[in-house]
Amino acid sequence: MQKEDLKSLVTQMYEELINNIDSQEEANKEQVVTFLQDAISTIYSITNDQIDSVEHAKHAFINAYREIAEKSLSSYKDTNEVFEELTQIHQQTLQECSEIHIDLPSITEKFTLIQDQMSEEVLRANKVITDLSLKVKDLERTSNLDPLTKVFNRRALTTYLDTLCERKNITDQLHLLLLDIDDFKKINDTYGHIAGDKILIFITNTLRKTLRDGDKIFRYGGEEFIVILNRIDNATCKEIAHRILKLISSNQLIYKGNSLNVTISIGTTSYHSGDTPETIINRADKALYKSKNGGKNQMNSEFKTNGN
Repeated sequence: MQKEDLKSLVTQMYEELINNIDSQEEANKEQVVTFLQDAISTIYSITNDQIDSVEHAKHAFINAYREIAEKSLSSYKDTNEVFEELTQIHQQTLQECSEIHIDLPSITEKFTLIQDQMSEEVLRANKVITDLSLKVKDLERTSNLDPLTKVFNRRALTTYLDTLCERKNITDQLHLLLLDIDDFKKINDTYGHIAGDKILIFITNTLRKTLRDGDKIFRYGGEEFIVILNRIDNATCKEIAHRILKLISSNQLIYKGNSLNVTISIGTTSYHSGDTPETIINRADKALYKSKNGGKNQMNSEFKTNGN
């Protein structure tokens, strides 16, 4: 290939590149690179023995640009078809909406129906909540009662004493009695647990008959009870304790033809400022210990001194 042929070839390549760039609305670098790569490939393929090598190369450049243009047109066509499809969907949607007749009475009726259903559900839910609240209160009440004797249980005692001791400014005298059935284990072993249950119920009934309405009875343990007396002095507390002792010991229980003699021991104490549930019960327990060691069926008191 002669020098003039090469110059002509390069000139043709340049003209085709410029023409193609001018013909594109948005020419980019990738298109130019593609053209140059095709041009290099075409130049490498030219041999000196080809008579029409230059013309062949020129046509190759033209074809390369034509391919680029066809790809651009194809891409634009695809994009345009997508937009046309979206436009048709949009128009169809608008047409369908314009053809819809809104039935306001029907819609109002449906909303009213929904509102009525919601109101019914709210009423039903409120009833369920009310029923559950009553059940919770009933459970709280029953959970604070001993199932056998129906007096307050130890859980209720803990709550009561915690509340009492938190007040710290009790002006009226308050006394606590700790009662323990004498030889209760021996009675259970000899006559069985049913006899023991009957004795527990007998003790409970005796306490109810003896005490005032404001006094509280708690089943503290297996055979132990705690009684809290309000608004009494030490002398009155002792009188009540001795009355309980006499009533219980003077009654004989008959179980399966057997006469059961039941007695109890009592320890008493009074509330003092700064007491905790543990300190007041501990003092009553010390007094009860004295009653047990003293021969049972008796009462003793343990009071807080200024030094203790």
